[in-house]
Amino acid sequence: MRFRRFAWCVLGVNLLVILWGALVRASGSGAGCGRHWPLCNGQVLPARPATATLVEYAHRATSGIALLLVALLVAWSRREFAKGHPARRAAAWSLGFVVVEALIGAGLVLLSLVGANSSLARAGYLAAHLLNTFLLLGALALTALWAGTDRSPDHLELGPSRGLLAAGLACLLVVGMSGAVTALGDTLFPASSLAEGLRADTSPTAHLLIRLRVLHPAFALLTGLYLCVMVWAIGKQRPGAGETSWARAVIGLVLLQLSLGLSNLLLLAPTAMQLAHLLVADLLWIATLVFGATALGVAPREGYMLPIMASANAEVPSSVAPSMRRWKS
Repeated sequence: MRFRRFAWCVLGVNLLVILWGALVRASGSGAGCGRHWPLCNGQVLPARPATATLVEYAHRATSGIALLLVALLVAWSRREFAKGHPARRAAAWSLGFVVVEALIGAGLVLLSLVGANSSLARAGYLAAHLLNTFLLLGALALTALWAGTDRSPDHLELGPSRGLLAAGLACLLVVGMSGAVTALGDTLFPASSLAEGLRADTSPTAHLLIRLRVLHPAFALLTGLYLCVMVWAIGKQRPGAGETSWARAVIGLVLLQLSLGLSNLLLLAPTAMQLAHLLVADLLWIATLVFGATALGVAPREGYMLPIMASANAEVPSSVAPSMRRWKS
């Protein structure tokens, strides 16, 4: 189905925009356009831009493209699906979240929460930014997933499985927000050695952003263990759920993410490792959310993997072939 493929592509574009935004922060380019938004240093096209300006301007341009693609996704969903269809609703939520994403980015610039700013306001702002980013990615993923079913998300079954999933998603949100704060601390207060970084983490005189860094690895380890247990437990309660591609993706991404986290620590968080860590965090969030949706019975369990996580030739079992209804104006 073309709409579903387009939805996955829009999700991929937004992932790239998110990674570029992390590069803006890691490279200290957030002030590249000055305290101007949406203009860049007071101009539509900056003349003789510096490197920081190019990095920031490219992020704004790609963010605008992502916004337009989400708007197109919403318009297409209104033509493709009947009113009340879950994919149509998820697309509408995606548009809301991408608009909030743009407003948060504008606030960072207009409030000067960029560059060398080490205030707690900036840390809180970035945590909220990460929260909205996860919600945006989740809405886009569900748009693509629910494009293959006509069952309403209102049919999510109650019981232990739903509680286990909700707890897992909440843990991922907490870990993600603490990771955003940790990444900010690593950028603003880089350590020259692992020993120096560990001493700073436990020093009572160190900046709060440094002392908060120790929380993220602990949260991440506990959450990773919980997600593995969650997949196993839901698989026990719902036979077959733990054997899907999405279940295996959650376990694999947990292991990969913990490995990247340890590498970040040992290598003193180089920019490339930070970007890889963020990408896997985003994919883990998506995989967990889609695993839950498929396990709880609101979408087919197989056949709708992200292109980067499954073969494009995967076939949908005939037993779960969607019966789509087209909206007639």
